[in-house]
Amino acid sequence: MNEAVANRYFRDLEEMMEAVAERCRVLAQDPETLRRHTLFHWWPRTKELA
Repeated sequence: MNEAVANRYFRDLEEMMEAVAERCRVLAQDPETLRRHTLFHWWPRTKELA
């Protein structure tokens, strides 16, 4: 998420939040990237993974 806002100037909070939202939309289309960066071995499993 940091790369969406790092080293950038935003006119206001709304513009920054739109940059973050766009990054979220991109990541939502790539579940494997999310899994690789968030599914740590020490996190408890609450349901079966797809």
